[in-house]
Amino acid sequence: MLKLALVPDSLGYTPFEEMLDTAVALGIEALEFPTGGWSQAPHFHVGEIIESAEKRTAFQDSLNRRGLKIAALNCSGNHLAVKADMETVEKTFRAAELLGVKKIVMMSGLPSGKKGEDTPVWITTSWPPITMDILEYQWEQVAIPAWEKLVKKAADCGIKQIALENHGWQLVYNPRTLFRLRLAVGPMVGMNLDPGHLFWMGGDPIAAVRELGDALYHIHGKDARIERGLVGPNGVLDTYTIDRFAERTWNYVAMGCGHGLDWWREFFSVVRMTGYNDYVSLEMEDLTMDPYQGVKISVDLLKDSM
Repeated sequence: MLKLALVPDSLGYTPFEEMLDTAVALGIEALEFPTGGWSQAPHFHVGEIIESAEKRTAFQDSLNRRGLKIAALNCSGNHLAVKADMETVEKTFRAAELLGVKKIVMMSGLPSGKKGEDTPVWITTSWPPITMDILEYQWEQVAIPAWEKLVKKAADCGIKQIALENHGWQLVYNPRTLFRLRLAVGPMVGMNLDPGHLFWMGGDPIAAVRELGDALYHIHGKDARIERGLVGPNGVLDTYTIDRFAERTWNYVAMGCGHGLDWWREFFSVVRMTGYNDYVSLEMEDLTMDPYQGVKISVDLLKDSM
């Protein structure tokens, strides 16, 4: 059966032990710990985990006393353009080996537009023709060679799955792009399907589940809402920052505040049809409400729908 996990950054303001107690009280079974990159990693200090057997044992003991598991380690960032993010990925692989964690959640990365530049470029169109030259460079000269090395490093650390999140600002952002990378580097890589991203890009997460099949390695429980009255004249390409939620054409919202219980029940029914029998990690990013309240609302919907 599907198992409920939490990305604890949603409760990043709480100390580690308090966060664990809150997770248990909510009925969470496991935690997906961010290790750095785009996260401040308030509850997981990857350097300490690697360097100190004592700190590592204490960390594991805190989880074990509460019956909590590690669903995955998450090192999301842009390691194909940022050296520090690549270093975080490599440290995360090593931490996973020491902790016996077999699944990593991360991004594919997004390279620059050409050699010698350091600004990532997300291609969203096939015209003008230069866009295709940029895309070919990103895939063939940067992403595939880098991922061939990363897959080997992951295997050397005993990692079995790398679940790539379908984030809009990445080279892999949907099943089609996931399969391009998977064909090149092998089945170590699959998808962390985050419905929230696909919603705002105009996709259908239920159809994506069917398309992915056994390449579905992880799921983020996250909802998004297209904002009526704002998206019509402006479309979904929105550069307003997420704290300007009242002005944005779409927002990440607590579970059920974008798509109702019936939608999520159908989604998880189709998920089970594919044979996926692993964790669904709640990632609550609704800035319109208190973080704990948003987590509680979302957990309740996930329990009802999973």
